[in-house]
Amino acid sequence: MKFIKLFSLLILLSFITNATAQEFKLGKVSVAELEQKVHPKDSSAVAAILYTKGEARIEYDQNDGFITLTDVETRIKIYKKEGYDWANQKVWYYNQSSFKERVFFTDAVTYNLVNGKIEKTKLKSDGIFDEVLNKYRGQKKITMPNVKEGSVIEFRYTIKSPSKMIREWDFQKSIPVNYSEFSTFIPEYYVFNSRQKGYIFPKTTTLKNPKSVVLTSKERTEHRSVTQTNFSTDKVEYIENQTTYKAVDFPAMKEEAFVNNIDNYRSSVEHELSLVKFPNSPMKEYSTDWNSVVKTIYEYDDFGPELNKTGYFEDDLKVLLAGKNTPEEKIWAILNHVKANVKWNGYMDYSCDSGVKKAYKEKTGNIADINLMLTAMLRYSGLTANPVLVSTRSNGIALFPNRNAFNYVIAAVETPQGNILIDASGKFSTPNILPLRALNWSGRLIRKDGTSEEIDLMPSNLSVDNVSINYTIDPEGKIDGKVRRQCTDYNAMVTRGNIDGVKEEEYLEKLENLNNKIEIKEYTRTNEKDVLLPTIETYSFTGNNLCEIIGGKIYVSPMLFFTEDKNLFKQETREYPIDFSYPFSDKYKITIKIPEGFAVETLPAPTFVTMEDNLGEFKFNIVANGNFLQLAVSHQINEAIVSAEKYEMLKDYYKAMVAKETEKIVLKRI
Repeated sequence: MKFIKLFSLLILLSFITNATAQEFKLGKVSVAELEQKVHPKDSSAVAAILYTKGEARIEYDQNDGFITLTDVETRIKIYKKEGYDWANQKVWYYNQSSFKERVFFTDAVTYNLVNGKIEKTKLKSDGIFDEVLNKYRGQKKITMPNVKEGSVIEFRYTIKSPSKMIREWDFQKSIPVNYSEFSTFIPEYYVFNSRQKGYIFPKTTTLKNPKSVVLTSKERTEHRSVTQTNFSTDKVEYIENQTTYKAVDFPAMKEEAFVNNIDNYRSSVEHELSLVKFPNSPMKEYSTDWNSVVKTIYEYDDFGPELNKTGYFEDDLKVLLAGKNTPEEKIWAILNHVKANVKWNGYMDYSCDSGVKKAYKEKTGNIADINLMLTAMLRYSGLTANPVLVSTRSNGIALFPNRNAFNYVIAAVETPQGNILIDASGKFSTPNILPLRALNWSGRLIRKDGTSEEIDLMPSNLSVDNVSINYTIDPEGKIDGKVRRQCTDYNAMVTRGNIDGVKEEEYLEKLENLNNKIEIKEYTRTNEKDVLLPTIETYSFTGNNLCEIIGGKIYVSPMLFFTEDKNLFKQETREYPIDFSYPFSDKYKITIKIPEGFAVETLPAPTFVTMEDNLGEFKFNIVANGNFLQLAVSHQINEAIVSAEKYEMLKDYYKAMVAKETEKIVLKRI
């Protein structure tokens, strides 16, 4: 009996295995897949990855030596119109004169169920596009035909790369992933560091496969004026290390408020070439740890040597630095000089593009051109300055030692009070006020001797937003008032960015629409260009939609259009850290004149909310004094990044703040 049960179980397992294998074969779309109306585990999903499989192989090519071939095949189910974007697939590739990759799409088909039968529509050449992204990269893109709600699409693509580079593989997407498999096939001569990130992980298996390659060589000999070509072959045997990652039923990545880059928390695997060791050849190391990574980068021709070039700016700096003695004077003078003379061309990299000398002459360059030039000038002035490698917010957090972790560089000046961080590419940046793109946890400072250390990039000082409002309510609920708003540090930089290049009338129209259709007049700005001073905006306003009159009583939210009326933290639980970019303090002083013939019936009660570990506090206090009401409100968050463990506390804090700010003042006739 036990034997029968065991035999039955084996048959069942065999059936399941075969069914699964059949389901995961390109071209074998089932009626059941096409009939499915919603995802079985996520009814909100607009689409789902039914199956995706990738293989990255480092193989020997007779002409190019070892190259990397990456093959990917994917099947996607479209549930809703909002999921149509998944019918547009794109794959980037390097496209430089010295380094070119190639991308090929094949087997791209859309499947629909028509009158109970499966209808196939193949991708034609007019649905394949080749686009230029920038001077370094291109992009191959396909748009699948005949896509409808319920469609299933399939495609395959291959990337042929002359490098030994394995691309990152994501097991999670913004839609559910039913099955994802990724395998690497790496000859024993190459050692890669592999790192997984995210909160859920795939299962991993490893194998060692015997491999061989036949090398063909030719040799020409000349004897008595006769040239003869001799061919010889040599069979080389080696071990291929195979690693396979399998993910089943991984949930969609859900966007949450204040996440700097959700890719930081996506389940994925990265591979970085660590060392190369061929028989009878010396071992070459690349990225075994952070020190070896930065040492490799520093020795690049377009990085470290660029810091030693000074002749192109020396005459200008001798004049510029005359009479400048303190570090602060030198830093400010040099920063302004670079910002005024070299404009950022929009490209981010830690390696120079034009080179510092050419960028200075032509007055334009990439991030490395600008900030390595800045570092060299700071050193020339006698300051202890070093480059700091950074991964921007869009690039993700530099979690693991690898050369691709960084895509940006800034300068740091060492002082007894700590490092002063500087970026000359930001139009409104100042010492220790970096462009927001560079505020991404930590960077890596590199000294002349090749040593490095981690540098905290996140601000610690509060950026303040001080708002003063005086307004009068008339008996019909119309409000007339004046606003004065002063912003410091990062708040000031953001304000300058919002008004830069925008016509005043357009800016005010947007401000009016955002603030409940108020009418603004007598608008002025102060310190718009002087980036070391706070920005100040003042204006008068009139609003007809800021009060409610019900039963002869006037109801008004005392903070008007500055009211925080929604809790941005709604989810029950939070997996990701909360990233505010910088600590801040919002303060409001509001004076309200109530109309003649009215008195206060109800005032919101004073409130004081604090969070543990000095994370932040909210104060709300309002008092009546004759026909005037005085309101003081402050909302302060003291940490740029808040861990997910504190999410519940932060959610409750915001809930209490929103509840208080949305409470109404009630005025009654007397």
